[in-house]
Amino acid sequence: MMTPTAASVDMGLSVEKMEKVAFILKTTAHPTRIAIVQLLAAHESMSVTDISEKLNVEQSLLSHHLSGMKLKGILSSHREGKNIFYSLKMREVIDVIQCLAACTFL
Repeated sequence: MMTPTAASVDMGLSVEKMEKVAFILKTTAHPTRIAIVQLLAAHESMSVTDISEKLNVEQSLLSHHLSGMKLKGILSSHREGKNIFYSLKMREVIDVIQCLAACTFL
């Protein structure tokens, strides 16, 4: 697969920006992950239990999504006692999701 160059695509996106947007889209390409991002955009930090309750998702499935997003650098986490709290590390994800939400064809 060829990577487009800035010269081959005239949409005002640099190669670096296209790569970053593609990374964000690939990493968040699931309704549960998008919901996690939206929830964490509204809260500084949330426990796995709180996220699970708000999204009505089983903790085991949620933990799978959270750990993958943390591994990719989208989220960060810290432990307080028995609880693990997650927060958004890559804030640009919010911008990408907001752009998608503003699309008129969706």
